[in-house]
Amino acid sequence: MDVIVRGNDIEKALRDLKRTLQKEGFFKEIKKRKYYEKPSVKKKRKQAEAARRRRKAMRYRRPERD
Repeated sequence: MDVIVRGNDIEKALRDLKRTLQKEGFFKEIKKRKYYEKPSVKKKRKQAEAARRRRKAMRYRRPERD
């Protein structure tokens, strides 16, 4: 990952870096790995995330016509 500092504007480069890390899910991954997660808990969390994604996708699907 590259962050370009233009015109000695370090604050903007830092904001860009944080934004790209946020998009990639870096901070979420760090929080998740802070403590050990049992395999059974991990499986339940993954299933809940998948269900949440499915519900969100269903909201934006076009209704089927007969």
